Amino acid sequence: MPPNTTASSGHKPGKSGRKKGRKARLLVLVLVLAIIGGIAYGAYWSISTVRASLPQTTGSITLDGLSGPVDVKRDSYGIPQIYASSDADLFMAQGYVQAQDRFYEMDVRRHMTSGRLSEMFGKGQVKNDEFLRTLGWDRVAQKEYDTTLSASTKKYLQAYAKGVNAYLKGKEGKDISLEYAALGFENSYTPQKWTPVDSIAWLKAMAWDLRGNMQDEIDRALMTTRLGPQQIADLYPEYPYSRNQPIVTEGQYDEYTKTFGGGDSSASTSTGGTTGSTSSSSGSALTSQLSGLSGVLEDLPTAVGVNGQGIGSNSWVVAGKNTITGKPLLANDPHLEASLPSVWYQMGLHCRAVSSKCQYDVSGYTFAGMPGVVIGHNQDIAWGMTNSGVDTTDLYLEKLSGDGYLYDGKTKPFTTRTETIKVAGGASKEIVVRETNNGPLLSDRDDELVKVGKKATVDTAAPDRGDGYGIALRWTAEDPGTTMDAVFAIDKAANWTEFRAASTKFDVPSQNLVYADTKNNIGYTLPGKIPTRGKGDGSLPVPGWDPTYDWNGYIPQAALPYEYNPKRGYIVTANQAVIDKDKYPYTLTTDWGYGTRSQRITDLIQSKIDGGGKISTDDMRQMQLDDSSEIAKLIVPKLLKLDIDDPDVRQAQKLLEGWDYTQDADSAAAAYFNSVWRNILKLAFGNKLPKELRVKGQCLFVTPVDTTGPADEADQKVRECGERDADEAQPDGGDRWFEVVRKLMDDPTNDWWKTPKSGNRPAAANMNQLFERAMIDARWELTAKLGKDIDTWSWGRLHRLFLKNQTLGTDGPGIVQYILNRGPWKLSGGEATVNATGWNAAGGYGVVWVPSMRMVVNLDNFDKSKWINLTGASGHAYSAHYTDQTSKWVNGELLPWSFSSKAVDDSTSDSLVLKP
Repeated sequence: MPPNTTASSGHKPGKSGRKKGRKARLLVLVLVLAIIGGIAYGAYWSISTVRASLPQTTGSITLDGLSGPVDVKRDSYGIPQIYASSDADLFMAQGYVQAQDRFYEMDVRRHMTSGRLSEMFGKGQVKNDEFLRTLGWDRVAQKEYDTTLSASTKKYLQAYAKGVNAYLKGKEGKDISLEYAALGFENSYTPQKWTPVDSIAWLKAMAWDLRGNMQDEIDRALMTTRLGPQQIADLYPEYPYSRNQPIVTEGQYDEYTKTFGGGDSSASTSTGGTTGSTSSSSGSALTSQLSGLSGVLEDLPTAVGVNGQGIGSNSWVVAGKNTITGKPLLANDPHLEASLPSVWYQMGLHCRAVSSKCQYDVSGYTFAGMPGVVIGHNQDIAWGMTNSGVDTTDLYLEKLSGDGYLYDGKTKPFTTRTETIKVAGGASKEIVVRETNNGPLLSDRDDELVKVGKKATVDTAAPDRGDGYGIALRWTAEDPGTTMDAVFAIDKAANWTEFRAASTKFDVPSQNLVYADTKNNIGYTLPGKIPTRGKGDGSLPVPGWDPTYDWNGYIPQAALPYEYNPKRGYIVTANQAVIDKDKYPYTLTTDWGYGTRSQRITDLIQSKIDGGGKISTDDMRQMQLDDSSEIAKLIVPKLLKLDIDDPDVRQAQKLLEGWDYTQDADSAAAAYFNSVWRNILKLAFGNKLPKELRVKGQCLFVTPVDTTGPADEADQKVRECGERDADEAQPDGGDRWFEVVRKLMDDPTNDWWKTPKSGNRPAAANMNQLFERAMIDARWELTAKLGKDIDTWSWGRLHRLFLKNQTLGTDGPGIVQYILNRGPWKLSGGEATVNATGWNAAGGYGVVWVPSMRMVVNLDNFDKSKWINLTGASGHAYSAHYTDQTSKWVNGELLPWSFSSKAVDDSTSDSLVLKP
């Protein structure tokens, strides 16, 4: 037992019963058998190692630094509810409890955010560390702590760190988590103390994954090597405002008009999809730079998303006039990369008596490693979040020389710093980070980025390329912010006014915030630090040497869109456009989600209202599980009209007859349609994109052309292989591609529909012929994957979820992966459906991102709210709570969410007292 703790009792089974105890013992048995078999990684795993880090959840523990006793009550799923009598004790206990369950995850995250992964995992992480050191998240976090955060926030961060360190005191790797033993750290690794900056830096990682359109900016520039401006414009159509409603549709437009007098003439007003034109540095040099940058971005570990790709979320709120209870209902399900353990940690933080000394009574989803509750409710209000997608990053091309960089006709010196990267089992490496006035030079971090093609095309206004152009990143999160202040302020907000005031501090990442309160009000607000630009709209890299492309400020917080108690009685956010571009004077982004999910949710709510019904908590849950395919509704009628000669393909075509377009895991029709959709995208677009966007290892014979279609087979001269990871390649099949295809279907002879003969597959000269070709290709693709008998086909056999431990579960030896990973599960849902179990159509059918949690908050009675996590409370592979929520999540179930003291007591299985 560590010297700062005493235990009055050990682990005892609570109300969860013997079943989970048996599960835990079985996992221990698996580990023991692995040990007996002599299969280990870097260290001998004894039974004591297996058991050592199981957290104590009953009895009492003495913690130095508490001012009074703290109760930790866990339900049968291990979800803790903490009760304290002061703010400091509350957040100290939060740090202690989260460290009990998730410290390895927390430790890896802080090594990632500080660019120190090599210290844990060796030389394979040096490239990542170089890039992360260049971004300098921990440096910005330190500035934030030193200069911008409030005194109370610092106090809470210090209390949280004190709790984590109380858990760590006297512990070695073997006492903390099995992963340390697997890494060979069993007896040699003593974690460094946790600091407040470790918690703040996590927000920077979150902001990076939710940064907006940076990948689209890169992709558009890369497309210029094979596609012309109109062809690129075809692939980035305008947002369909007339069909898919933006978030803010009533109530605030008049106020904006009065405030802005019809708009600011200096502000760009483009908010639809756009391509613009490349800056003065295009062609092979820019392609080399950006393809290298894209590769670096793909390799970076993700914090909460998929390197900025495919990230979405649903959140909506329904006013009491439209609900069974007469009070609002609020739903949220963020769509993030599937991780094990889940990025979320469920928890309640309760003051025994809310007062100036102890101000919080809040419950919801937290991040292990960060104090407070990020999404959830307190005793008065509830809130949810979706990624707004606003553009907070720009790439700048920089004219470099040995002395510095060119700006406004003069050479300015770089700001530089030297970083030393320590490497486990190897020599340290020093790098020099250079920054321009537009931010750090990302092009210094990869050999491909440093080389500039001698054949670059530049116009007469550009400076001589010399040794080439660098790439710098301008990003709002590179400046100290106040998001940590916002978390605590939202957690204790009691009404709309306080919530709005708190949200203005949520500067990075910008999120759509939906709101409801017990007084029967609903609302929406868009906070965030969102830049205003001189020239350029953020859609393409711009010349850093030209000051007219500088950022010239930020949209005033008072000018950001919001909505309060709209007459329609509900608000839906699902990454669609925030507000109609013609009714708002500022550019928020050029790359919205295209509104497929949001409009489906809107239609489901409106149909219930129009039918005279009232919406229940279970109705909200059922809406979260809606897996209707909107693109199937558009394309299937066309597919059914095609006259197919091949009897096997015709047999598959018949699966679509009478199909209701729902993508159930057991649906053969969904399997076939999604394969057809994937092949439509491949034939019409994927084979015509530059190699930098196509799937790595997939090779084609092509002749570089500036027409849409590739040359005929006889003219194909060059074998060109894709370069992008399967989960990041294009066309990914999301709702941007829905809109691309929707528009092109009105022009069935468009060049995009033309594709050459391949093997025994016929050429296509129009849309119907390409659709027929896709149906043939899909039939034989599924025959290879699922068998010739279509009666055995199902969407779930293709569309599977694997949960992998984010470190050793992906790169460790087989037995370690077996112990740490779980799955597969066959999933319903799909891309751009409400039940957004996303997959990348360019890469395959496997699940890439998921609803990482689901919740429905009942503002009439918080104890009737429901929630679920993707995995479980624990990060310990041998815990009964490692993935005990996953099967219920797969089945669309929600767990009871206790909030009141009585409800928490009734659901408590294990009680632990933390004593001063």
